[in-house]
Amino acid sequence: MTTLEKPDPDESFEELLHKVQPTLKQILGRYQIPPEDAEDVLQDTLLTLLYKWDSVIKPEAWLIGTLRRRCIMYWRSRRSRLYEAVDEAILELVAEAERPSQDQAALRRDLERTLIRLRPRCRAILRLRYGLGLKPNEIAEQLGYRKSSVRKVANRCLAALVRQLVDVGFLKEATDV
Repeated sequence: MTTLEKPDPDESFEELLHKVQPTLKQILGRYQIPPEDAEDVLQDTLLTLLYKWDSVIKPEAWLIGTLRRRCIMYWRSRRSRLYEAVDEAILELVAEAERPSQDQAALRRDLERTLIRLRPRCRAILRLRYGLGLKPNEIAEQLGYRKSSVRKVANRCLAALVRQLVDVGFLKEATDV
């Protein structure tokens, strides 16, 4: 079959699914999608194929490629949610009003020691974000970045900060308080 030919009209959706099922399982396993989420990712992909069935030239290739992309997007989304949660948690720890001033000072000192271990670019971004409370577009103006890249760079810096905090045992201490 050439790339411009339509799929075999006699092949049904069920037959295709039966044929590619082992490959789909391998893809979900390779991307380590948790079983409770794997079913949702696969169902969304299959539903999309059903809606587009008449316009898809090679359903098997389309299905495999789309499932791979959705697995990548799944992990990007999870990572983004993790960074946002850490972002909020750190802001709450730093800005929490009920903490006695001694605890607040110790917390700031620990964060400063951890920030020193980061690259200068990350220190600058995190200080502008958390120390001064600037928004991404304001950070872009201050540091000369494109507005579209600040969020990505800030997420990388936040991930580096989280790794450092875990390495020094800070996150365990913060949850014990």
